[in-house]
Amino acid sequence: MSHQQTNEEPTFEEFVTFRGDRLHRIAWFLTGDVHLAEDLVQTVLVRVWPKWNRVKGNNPEAYVRRALINTHATWWRRRWRGETPTKDLPDTITSPDVFGDIDLEHDLASALRMLPPRQRAVVVLRFFEDLSVEETADVLNCHPGTVKSQTSKALRNLRRHLSEPESICIGERV
Repeated sequence: MSHQQTNEEPTFEEFVTFRGDRLHRIAWFLTGDVHLAEDLVQTVLVRVWPKWNRVKGNNPEAYVRRALINTHATWWRRRWRGETPTKDLPDTITSPDVFGDIDLEHDLASALRMLPPRQRAVVVLRFFEDLSVEETADVLNCHPGTVKSQTSKALRNLRRHLSEPESICIGERV
């Protein structure tokens, strides 16, 4: 019998089983890379496991979500990306698209990778996790006004990065 049927707190294994896919999705949107996302989730779960008895009764999903965002931000700050920004982008070679149109999710993930970590976290929490401004502020440990301003900046940046800005409708939620 699962914890959902008995109203008991979930075991660590049940939590990972029931929420693992969602955690990987959050991590993928934060990192933009399947392998880094797996590493991020693994790192966070390894850190949460010894604290599980304390965490499980106090909204474990919010705790793990916050840990994902904080760990990703730490990785992002420490990692040298080896890239030098340039004002003008080089010309690209155009060739026929053998695979057809790229799915909106991939376009969005690519644009998300161009956002600073804080803006990326706000977008993931607000629009992919469907958290309110207040819930997002709580997860990020900031004021709701900060969430609103970061959301506005992030959406403006996403529209600029996406080739068809009118195809994205998440801006209506600000």
